[in-house]
Amino acid sequence: MQFVFIGVAVLVVVAIAIVGWRMEKKRQEALAALAQQLSLRFDPGVDHGHDDEYAQFEIFRRGNSRVARNTLTGTIELFDQPCRLVAGDFRYKTTSGTGKNRRTTTHRFSYLIVHPPWRTPPLLIRPEGFFDKVKGAFGFDDIDFESAEFSRRFCVKSPDKRFAYDVVDPRMIEFLLAGNPPAIDIEYGRCCLSDGRRRWEPQQFEANLAWIGQFFDRWPQHVLASLESAS
Repeated sequence: MQFVFIGVAVLVVVAIAIVGWRMEKKRQEALAALAQQLSLRFDPGVDHGHDDEYAQFEIFRRGNSRVARNTLTGTIELFDQPCRLVAGDFRYKTTSGTGKNRRTTTHRFSYLIVHPPWRTPPLLIRPEGFFDKVKGAFGFDDIDFESAEFSRRFCVKSPDKRFAYDVVDPRMIEFLLAGNPPAIDIEYGRCCLSDGRRRWEPQQFEANLAWIGQFFDRWPQHVLASLESAS
């Protein structure tokens, strides 16, 4: 009887693995099709260097066994300039407990990173209740705005409050309140869009790509005129 239970358990594990493989293959096919549609490159392989290249973002420094995969690369037009775009899935593992109670958990999420054509102070805009500490913004107080609804729904942090107020003006506040964006984190000349918690469906990559373009389109001209070029 014991051998029967062991055999059933093995079959269940194999079945789960097959289902997972098929779902991942289907996801990669959908992302490859999306990349072709958007004139991007798609690489389903594993990238072990992503967490080093984008170490300024805390979400890429969590846990261990960190890898990026299903990566889309190319350019996005920002302010009439082609800017580098990197998007895809990221995975890391955490371990808790000891001895027989030791448990390893695998975490997966999607992200979108753009390289704007200028340098700015760090700026974090995230939905309230999103408790991740982000390097560069951690340690600065939440900035309050005249809109009580916006201050209730969003947390904004930056070492340069004047810059934050200039970017998050009434027009930007209206835009952010109309949507439900993940966290927007600008650090060291890069902008990352991600909640750091879940993978996006393939169509969400396209929607978030369009959204980040609209976000930068709403930056006031006097702010852009004051920024230093990243080149």
